[in-house]
Amino acid sequence: MFKKESKNSRRLLRHKRVRNKIMGTPQRPRLNVYRSLTNIYAQLIDDTAGTTLVAASSLEGGIKDKVESTGNVESARLVGELVARKALQKGIEEVTFDRGGHIYHGRIKALAEGAREAGLKF
Repeated sequence: MFKKESKNSRRLLRHKRVRNKIMGTPQRPRLNVYRSLTNIYAQLIDDTAGTTLVAASSLEGGIKDKVESTGNVESARLVGELVARKALQKGIEEVTFDRGGHIYHGRIKALAEGAREAGLKF
């Protein structure tokens, strides 16, 4: 009997394929994006040391208060701006974008554009 593969398992395969090609360094960390149905999370990761340098999500107070829903494009753009501000405070200007196996569309695209508007280069 044929069993349909889940969308998340396909996404994880795409994510693994992307992760074989990109790596975060202290000078150019990896901007990792994870999205759930209700929230979106972003973090800058130094893969050589295995540490998270900066993190932001739609659950943080400033974002949660500004938007009525945390699972939409507007909140994703605000998370992108927030992670960029935090990165610039730590002296990080350039990043490598890791879309987490998701298509560059919708909330993922909004987060990336928000980070670019706030000053990150990738």
